[in-house]
Amino acid sequence: MWKIILLIILGLAVVIAIALFYGDIRWRSQTKEMNARLEAARISPAKKIFRQDELIGLPEPVQRYFRTVLRDGQPMVAAVNIEHEGTFNMSETGDNWKRFTSVQRVIAQRPGFDWEARIYMAPGLAVRVHDAYIAGEGILQGSLFGLFSIAKMIGTKEVAEGELMRFFAETAWYPTALLPSQGVKWEAVSDTTARATLQDGDIVLTLLFRFNESGVIESTYATARGRTAAGTVIPTPWEGRWSHYELRDGMLVPTQGEVAWILPDGDKPYWRGRIKKISYEFAQ
Repeated sequence: MWKIILLIILGLAVVIAIALFYGDIRWRSQTKEMNARLEAARISPAKKIFRQDELIGLPEPVQRYFRTVLRDGQPMVAAVNIEHEGTFNMSETGDNWKRFTSVQRVIAQRPGFDWEARIYMAPGLAVRVHDAYIAGEGILQGSLFGLFSIAKMIGTKEVAEGELMRFFAETAWYPTALLPSQGVKWEAVSDTTARATLQDGDIVLTLLFRFNESGVIESTYATARGRTAAGTVIPTPWEGRWSHYELRDGMLVPTQGEVAWILPDGDKPYWRGRIKKISYEFAQ
């Protein structure tokens, strides 16, 4: 009898192993396809090199920022590969922080990215996530083992706006993408803040950038980004906060960050991470 039980257990183990292997291959194939679409939409930046004269007429805190984080002659960032690790809050109302690791591919022109993550819910149990903006389309997908879909939001205007907003808010990691020659328009607000506007296709976004006493970006703020609560998308104030700046390939960029919803009863952070590795491809 015990031999039969052992055979059943071994059989189940083999079936599970095959299923997990298939799920991994399926997810990798999807990731490869998404990155191919990202590359297909890529265009070369019109201006290849940053020069200080590009800053003439910009708001003072914006000029100070670029002089702090870029050197004259800095090549324009064309693409970025980033590896993160950190924690993600899985609860809409409370605190349920889970560890994650991720890789992210970013294209500066046409703006786009794919954040491919694993959120570890329990030992041996990881949710795989694609959070992306590709050729004007927003994509949010979650899958258990790469087999069972647990979240899927694709193709709506709200998702596209939210994902392009993420690209825009994260430009502190690829600061040349914030230059006027790369399509960003700046408007003065105060000695430490300025509004920046980015357009891609029919989507036009404006974020408030706050700069600290060192001249670098401290936070990026949106008056409204789509937040999913109880199955409903609710426009909600949203903020990304950046810190621990380090020199990478001639540019000063943050290596840690936090993202939060700004709610009436207080801020609700949901992403905290740090960069493990970042590598750049520059305009040729």
